[in-house]
Amino acid sequence: MTTVLASPLVEAPEPTRHGRRGFAATAALLGLVGFLVSVAGSWQPSYWGDEAASVLSAERSLQSLFRMLGTVDAVHGVYYLLLHGWIDVFGASEFATRLLSALSIGAATAGTAVLARMLVNPRVALFAALVFAVLPRVTYMGAEARSTALATMIAVWCTVLLVHIVRSRPTTATLTLALWSGYAVLLAAGIAVFVYIALLVPVHGLLVTLLTRHSPRVTVLTWAGGVGAALAVASPIIILAHTQRDQIAFLARRAQASPLDAAVQQWFGTPALAALAWLLIAVGCLTAFVPRFQGVGVNAGSGRVPRAELVVLLAWLVVPSTTLLIGTHLITPMYAYRYLSICAPAAAILMAVGIVGLRPIWARAIALLLVVTLAAPGYLAQRSDFAKDHGSDWRQTADILRAEARPRDAVVFDESTRPSRRPRLAGHLYPAAFVGLNDITRDESFENTDGLWDRTLPLEVAAFRLAATDRVWLLQNVGSRGTAAGTDLAVLREAGFAIVSSRTINRTILIEMTRLTMP
Repeated sequence: MTTVLASPLVEAPEPTRHGRRGFAATAALLGLVGFLVSVAGSWQPSYWGDEAASVLSAERSLQSLFRMLGTVDAVHGVYYLLLHGWIDVFGASEFATRLLSALSIGAATAGTAVLARMLVNPRVALFAALVFAVLPRVTYMGAEARSTALATMIAVWCTVLLVHIVRSRPTTATLTLALWSGYAVLLAAGIAVFVYIALLVPVHGLLVTLLTRHSPRVTVLTWAGGVGAALAVASPIIILAHTQRDQIAFLARRAQASPLDAAVQQWFGTPALAALAWLLIAVGCLTAFVPRFQGVGVNAGSGRVPRAELVVLLAWLVVPSTTLLIGTHLITPMYAYRYLSICAPAAAILMAVGIVGLRPIWARAIALLLVVTLAAPGYLAQRSDFAKDHGSDWRQTADILRAEARPRDAVVFDESTRPSRRPRLAGHLYPAAFVGLNDITRDESFENTDGLWDRTLPLEVAAFRLAATDRVWLLQNVGSRGTAAGTDLAVLREAGFAIVSSRTINRTILIEMTRLTMP
């Protein structure tokens, strides 16, 4: 039997109350699937630098946190506040802190299903949720203690609410005001959690323009007022983020992504999965925009093809990415793959449109199976021991120290890499392994500063602190300037210590040194 294209985009009839309740249960079940996929194995990889910023910021006192946000990371302040309360209840283990992201992905999966049903039909909604749950970008952010999963969840449900508003006719002015107020609050919350959600504003404007059913002029003006209110509420964070824009200056030191890189890495991770994804998206577009494929197959004659809905989804996929890529190349670096995580729901729905556009049914099953199969290697790699930041191994290093170090031993950390990669962060993320150890070079703890990290002294300045110990643990980064130059080793040898053992965990070299005894 030959596989042909069918038309999956036939608009579903307005659901009855019973139908909405029935699908709500389905969406909740799909959300549970999304949560389970993300949470499974999320505790396995060691923390990395960005997660260290989250955890250390959230563990500060509120006074210390607000002082820090005045100088750095204001763009993440709302998430840090939320994580502060979360850690108070659930602790600061990898599983506990990443659980918040996995729950957010579960809610985003359910929201993707609801949105796909509203824009297309229940069949597409089922496939969209399943595809969303296994996309590499989604499974990555679902197992990371950062704000992207929460932001994606807000983006989905904010869009769901907007579609509901523009397609319904509220019975009272009070209900209308409540719905628009809810949209404004949700949009403001999204921008406060992740400022790039503001890139969805033009997409929402297109949505309102194309999908409004009643009083379009009034609806557009009301929407504009809601956006203005949301931006006003979020403006303190937007302004602070602008003043702290030097935080992303590091992007200038990276090779700038090309459109082809973005097409692969933003959501799909590998060329094979990206090729399949874009092929499915192309299939969906054919069924909507090419007359030859409209009304073909199982849905023939059952209604119009909602091209406007597909245009909105394509805009969601393209507009934020294009804006950041153009801004990066013409203005200043502002693009990173993970910043476009908020577009993953649109990618999943468009892929689902393509899947449902295949005929016969077994072709759809094969397409979904291929998506899962091609995503599986990346998923397993994301949950390996050294999955984060090209091999972060702080927990594994801490485990060795917990087993072998003794109270009153000294510890010296390599300070010659950028702060987010310094092994001293292991001491804060896994404090039980460092109890009783003397941190030789720490001058002031991060909690007492207005920055993210500890203030430190050069080892040669702090070497006098070694007088009270006979054993030192030196933690170096493979390939760092200090490791290559042997600077810290030279200072320790001059202070009378010799190497007993040296082992490389993954990217951390753990060196045990003891004081030489005089003959």
